[in-house]
Amino acid sequence: MFANVEPISLAEIQAAHRRLREIALRTPVIRCDAAQAGRDLWLKLENLQQIGSFKVRPIGNAVLSRDCSVLARGIYTSSSGNSALGLAWMARKLGIGATAVVPENAPEAKLVGLRKLGAQIIMLPYAQWWQVIETGHHEGLDGLYIDAVRDPAALAGDGTIGVEIAEDAGELDAVFIPFGGGGLACGIACALKALRPSVKIVVCELASAQPLKAALSAGRPVTVQAAPGFVSGVGYSRVLPEMWTLVSSLVDEVVTVTLDQVKAAIRVMVATNHVVAEGAGAVSVAAALYGAHSHRRVCAVVSGGNLDPAQLAEIVTSGG
Repeated sequence: MFANVEPISLAEIQAAHRRLREIALRTPVIRCDAAQAGRDLWLKLENLQQIGSFKVRPIGNAVLSRDCSVLARGIYTSSSGNSALGLAWMARKLGIGATAVVPENAPEAKLVGLRKLGAQIIMLPYAQWWQVIETGHHEGLDGLYIDAVRDPAALAGDGTIGVEIAEDAGELDAVFIPFGGGGLACGIACALKALRPSVKIVVCELASAQPLKAALSAGRPVTVQAAPGFVSGVGYSRVLPEMWTLVSSLVDEVVTVTLDQVKAAIRVMVATNHVVAEGAGAVSVAAALYGAHSHRRVCAVVSGGNLDPAQLAEIVTSGG
């Protein structure tokens, strides 16, 4: 079982930044000119990481923080795709085995990437897959489970994005962050609360599945129906209990968007910035562009770009 997750210090995040120097790219922050008049929108392009996702940071730091003798028997994780890609990428770099436990509806683009990286894939129904996330264990696997959300080292890896935003994005009112398990939002928040305490932490969810918004309304984690559609990585069924205290203390605001707004944001990024974002990576941009908020100067974290080419073509050409 996992313990309640505590805040990560700036010193831990800075140590992770040094540790990841040869692993993770320092991704650019670029302006998106599609923002409405009077607003200034910047994009932190984590979709440009080697695996097409920010997950190389939390997974990379979590793996590199372990003793080599522990890693030798292999590593595994439970993921809808991007954490698994980060795990497989790190395993190949270190010459060890990797196993990805994925839900049955995992995106094909991510499965293709896992196969290319040589990972073993175990596909489970959603409920069983979610149980592996909750417990950090899958029967029959004896390697080391790497948790991309509740591991303090993973959280420090996420925080390195906050350090770079603080250094590269200038003055901001808010940072918009996709919400899945909460590690990305909390890691960035820990960094920015230390470096830019006036910046608001805004997490972004789908209107069709709002586990954090529901939890904040109830005062505790509650189960919601998982979001349908092409967006993986957000819209989980509930906030992990071990993350609740940290998330509820660090998040300033929740903005929700529809699937159609996410698709519109994908089209905007392709047309305006020549950037390809997957659904979860576009949720933050959709929230900044179309969501109900009052912030004027915003940085949206584009968390990933692993979108199936056929889906991208359909979204761009259909206008919906």
